[in-house]
Amino acid sequence: MTLSPSSPTTARNVGEGYAMKIKRFRASLMAIGLALALTGGAQAAPRGPSGDAFYVPPTPLPKGEKGSVIQARALSGTMALPSAAKNLLVLYQSEDPKGAPVAVSGTISIPKGKPPAGGWPVITWTHGTVGLAAVCGPSRDTAKGPEHEYIAAIRPLLDAFVAKGYAVVATDYQGLGVAGFHPFFQGVPNGKNALDLLRAARTLEPAIGTRYAVMGHSQGGQADLFTAAIGPDYAPEFQLVGNVAMAPGANMAGRFDAVRLSDKTELAVPYVLYALHSFSTTDSAIDLARILTPQALAHMADLQKGCMTRTLTQGYWSTAIAKDQFLPKQDVTALLKVAAQNEPGTLRISAPTLLMQGTADVTVRPQDTDAVARDLCVKGNTLTYKTFPKTDHDGVMKAGAADALAFLSDRFAGKPAASNCSDLPRAAAK
Repeated sequence: MTLSPSSPTTARNVGEGYAMKIKRFRASLMAIGLALALTGGAQAAPRGPSGDAFYVPPTPLPKGEKGSVIQARALSGTMALPSAAKNLLVLYQSEDPKGAPVAVSGTISIPKGKPPAGGWPVITWTHGTVGLAAVCGPSRDTAKGPEHEYIAAIRPLLDAFVAKGYAVVATDYQGLGVAGFHPFFQGVPNGKNALDLLRAARTLEPAIGTRYAVMGHSQGGQADLFTAAIGPDYAPEFQLVGNVAMAPGANMAGRFDAVRLSDKTELAVPYVLYALHSFSTTDSAIDLARILTPQALAHMADLQKGCMTRTLTQGYWSTAIAKDQFLPKQDVTALLKVAAQNEPGTLRISAPTLLMQGTADVTVRPQDTDAVARDLCVKGNTLTYKTFPKTDHDGVMKAGAADALAFLSDRFAGKPAASNCSDLPRAAAK
């Protein structure tokens, strides 16, 4: 039978055809909308898988510049800040200590409301020591995570900045989050990771501006100072306005001397061993077999099996007598050279710095931070040094939060910074 164009059957079939096309068109629009929701209107990034599969980068890595986005998705872990309008998890490209491309994970938190002219001011956060294993990365934290107690102390500080209208980006560093080598206490590569995340964040969220500050704690305090020092040259498209270093790791040579002479179980032993592992991995002149005893060498792999809390409370290193881990005569020339290259007090930083230290800190020694303050002043840095009585290592983040907010608010506002280098306080007991 031949059907005329006006027959009911033809009309129904044609109508169904248009309906299918409209359905497919709407589906396309929804997909585009999802991509725009993720990217904030920028070029769409590949959506990463859920769960731990997100942290497995493609092999080989896609070709891209430093800071290019590999994949991203919504963040649901405890690093998702409650005051943010949007929290993202991102895998991005940075470079390792030898300059080779490496995948790094991190988080991005965007404030609520409308961004100011020039875009959201942004804080790049550098976290403290959590361990060497991939699972220790802060972006992977949950309420039952291995370093949740530390992440729980970080979260209110960062959330306060988001609530005040700052975007916050937080790198996991190379080797944490994504499995691989973590260059612990290596200021330059950790700093590059923090700066490349700024680039990735602006790709995903163009409402983020180009004016930034750095803030960090402990290991991240050291990384913060290096990030600020290298930022203007490494990421010249951004403008550094200031930085805040809380209880920064320092004086690795002094910590090494202290533990190799101690006849006690020392909390600093894993910290020193993390540095030994890190430095020897990137500098072949450092031979751990000429520094550590055979027994200590046999247990170095234990440091990779868990995070900092586990190392301090379980297994060999939780009960090891410090001096028994070291040979009577050690070959430390190359080690001390690398340690010196990573001392924050040697840096020249173009933007004002706020340095903080608690007097009751037993993790980062008050006398070491006092020395960092003196050294930074000798270098001609604009430094404000604040000490907090009866405040421990993690407590300085809470005690110093208001000062950090006020200091960085003034820096973003373009106000001149005062320096107390002429009359530095002391955190260590006289």
